[in-house]
Parts: sequence; structure tokens; C-alpha cells
Amino acid sequence: MAEINMPENRPVIDYMARDYDSILRAMRALIPDKLPEWTEYTAEADFGNALLQLFAHMGDILSYYQDRVANESFLATAQTRRSVINHLNLIGYRMTTAVPAATRLTVTVPQSATGSVTVSRGAAFATASQPGRPSVRFEYNGTAPLTIDLGTLPPDPADATRKIYADGIPVEEGRIVADEVAGASDGSPGQRFPLLRAGVILRGTDDIVVRSELGGVVQAWTFQRSLAFSRSQQDFTVDIDENDRATLRFGDGRVTGFIPPLGSTIRVTYRVGGGALGNVAANTIKTVADAPALATAGARVFNPAPATGGADRESIEHAVDNAPAVFRSLERAVTTEDYRALALSVNGVGKVRASADRRNVITLFVAPDEGGQVSDVLAAALLSYFADKRPITTVVEIADVDYVPVWVTATVGVDSFYAQTAVAEAIRITAGGLLAFSAVDFGQNLYLSKVYEAIESVPGVVFTTVTEFRLDSMPAGTVEPTGRLSLGPNEIPVAPAASDYQGGIRLIMEGGY
Repeated sequence: MAEINMPENRPVIDYMARDYDSILRAMRALIPDKLPEWTEYTAEADFGNALLQLFAHMGDILSYYQDRVANESFLATAQTRRSVINHLNLIGYRMTTAVPAATRLTVTVPQSATGSVTVSRGAAFATASQPGRPSVRFEYNGTAPLTIDLGTLPPDPADATRKIYADGIPVEEGRIVADEVAGASDGSPGQRFPLLRAGVILRGTDDIVVRSELGGVVQAWTFQRSLAFSRSQQDFTVDIDENDRATLRFGDGRVTGFIPPLGSTIRVTYRVGGGALGNVAANTIKTVADAPALATAGARVFNPAPATGGADRESIEHAVDNAPAVFRSLERAVTTEDYRALALSVNGVGKVRASADRRNVITLFVAPDEGGQVSDVLAAALLSYFADKRPITTVVEIADVDYVPVWVTATVGVDSFYAQTAVAEAIRITAGGLLAFSAVDFGQNLYLSKVYEAIESVPGVVFTTVTEFRLDSMPAGTVEPTGRLSLGPNEIPVAPAASDYQGGIRLIMEGGY
């Protein structure tokens, strides 16, 4: 009989009622009835015993495969990314790729610099590499070149010998792969062309450009999420597998779009990269990696604000949770819950609240993955995503959330057999985790009792007294009398940025060694 287990709160069908030991015991139990003359069936040297062990081993393997097949046959129990991708394709849900972090770079040049410089698409900048942390590449990804008139730049307030371009160069983490030859058309329907680079960034129709070239004639092809309605159009789609490998797919010439002309060369321009690694701190992007015009002018760059919005590819857990809500909305945004579910399917969005406080206006309060403010790139991606999903009279606006610091200080007594530093680190993981981005949400209530519970669960803690539990609006060093901190509907609690509140809590340690 099948059993459904719940490891990590996910259902898993378990058909493993017959493992090696149980199969072997069952076969041996039948021997007295079936072959009473066989009495040495447990002897190591008995050939029949060896056969029973081989059969039990094969039965164990078959049970394992049976278990895997049963799990992968259902979305709720599937464990592998390939199975989840295939299940979601049935309802038209595409798991999102990694998205790049974005920021703006301030440029300074010597006072003697004159003329103008042009920053072209693909101009690259980078962070400095560190032990165990390679440099992160950022590129200017604008559709039009950016021209900076050096002669009209104002003096840099921080350095009298230099001038400053404070408007900033918008950059995104990642790398452009230009004019890659994917292959040549053989004229057959449903052709597929794998791309060489893994980790394609795919957010909208502009992220990948495909052209076919034959005899000097160049044809542009249009990216579509599905070819179901392409018919007689020059469309293509992209399939992303479980290893983040992308494959171009073209139509059949009848129902799902045109076939590239026989013998034509398929050229692709796309970007690779993305992920949370691009969410670098302020003043870390300082290297002009590949921007000759700026390097010649003696330019220096830095990012006054951190890069935000970078997110890893969509996880299996997020897809399984979010796909049913997106399917129920039929990818049409009507209710605020529709807007919320659809917005969460845009990679890079960590948390979102949809508000309909004004007539025909939906405001999306968005917190990017890992926190921070909404970048121009993420805001544009959201607006573009909702362009064909909202009613034509509805306006979608993107707003930042309010991050509210929560100040917690605790005096902790440590058992004499425990090291203070080890206990403090464990407390920062448990108690500080209460304010982790993944653990909080909009309008949340925070309780003093949870802080005590987290601290006292750490081995080696003898006693604890919380001497501060407050929001910014309360006096420093006070404890909320009710033991409950209430946040507004657009507020998300965060740990203070102060250095002595490491891990979101300030600790005063006593005892231990």
C-alpha cells in the first residue's frame, strides 16, 4: 500500500514497502512451506541463498524505480527539475530564468578632459575579485549608445581635480553574446537549435534577437512564449531545460509559424548571467573592464547605490506554489490576487502587495529578491509583463516598500562549559533569522515571546533578558510594553544597519569562557 510522507512539508509518495531486507525475509519465510527439504538456506556458502540475495537486490532496485516514477508523475510530488518543467508546460507556465542585478554608475574624469565619449551596448565594468569571490561583470545594456559631453561636466565635489557625470550609466550584471551562429536551416518543420552558452537571461521579447540570413537577405524573427497562435508568422520560441541550456524552436510551416528558409544561417544575440551574486554592495563596481572610450579619457567609475534585483532561476518550490494561482488567473489580471500572483511569477520579485485604492489604478508594492529598492530594469519588466494582461483602462504603477528597522538587544547568560563566541553566533542565526527576508512579510506582527523562544533554544544559554524591542518611532533602549510590534500594510521589517546589531540583534554576553 502506498504511503504519502511529508519531508520538508512536501508530499512524497513512498512505494518502498519492499526493500532488500524485507524482500529477502519474505522469500525465506516461504521456504518451509514450498521447499521443506531445503534447510540450509541461511548458510553463506549455499548457492540458493546467493540466488535469494540477488533476487532481493533486484527487487530493491525495481522498488526504487517504481518509487521515482510514482513521484515524478505528479507535480506536487515531483523532485527533479525536468519533471516539474514538463508538468508546468502542460498549463503554459514557464519557469523563469535567473535575472540580473542592476544599478547606475557615476563617472568621474580629469578636469582636463574635453570632447565627448560614447558608451556603446556591451561596455563592461566589474567588481574587484577577492579570495573565494570572483569579480562580477556589469554591462551597459541600453538599446542606443550613451554619449557624454565631457566639456560640460561640473566639478566633482569630492575631488577638485576631477569632473563628475552624476546622471549615471545604467548597467546590468551579465554578458552579451553577439551574433552567435546557432546553425543552418535544413527546411524541415519544428527545427531546434541549441545555444552554446548556458544561463540565458530571458525576461521579455527584447532579451534574445534571432535573424536568418540567406544570400544577403536578412530576416528578423519574433520571440513568442508559445507558437500555438503563430500560424503564418516569423516566430520562434525558446525552451530552457533543467541545466539552464536554451534551445531555439521554430514552427512547422502550417500551424505553428514559418520554417526558416532552406540553407539560411541562424544568428542569435542574447545575454547570459543573472543571479543573486550580482546584488553587490555600493562602491564595489570600480573597474572599467571593456569601455575603451572611457578608459582613454581617464574615467573612473563607482556605484553610489547597491545593485539590486538579481535573482537565481525560479526554484521548484516557488513554481509549484505559484503556478496554480497563475493558471487560475488564466494570465489575466482582474483581482488584486491575480496581480499579486502574476507579479510573483516575474523573476527578481521577492515579495509583492497589490493595492486597488484608486479607481482604475493598481499599485504594486514590490520588494526585490534579497530586499532593496526596485531597479528601473525590474520596474520596466513588470510593466511590460502586465501590458497584455491588464484591462485596457487599468493603469499599473510600481512602488517601493517601506523597510522598517526592528531594534533588538538582549543580555544573555552563558553556561560555564560553553564559549561565548559560539553561543553568540548560534543566537544570531536563530534569533536574527526572525528578521531574515524570507521569514518576513507585509504588515507583519512581531512578538517579544518569539525572541525569547529563539534565544533560549540555543544550547548553552542559562538565562536571557531582552532590554530593547522597538521600532524607530520608540525611544532607544525601550521594550514595547505589549510585547508586539505592528507594522503597516506596506511595511516590511528588517534588521538595523548598525554594525553592533550583527545578524539583526545586539548581544551582551555574560559568563561562559
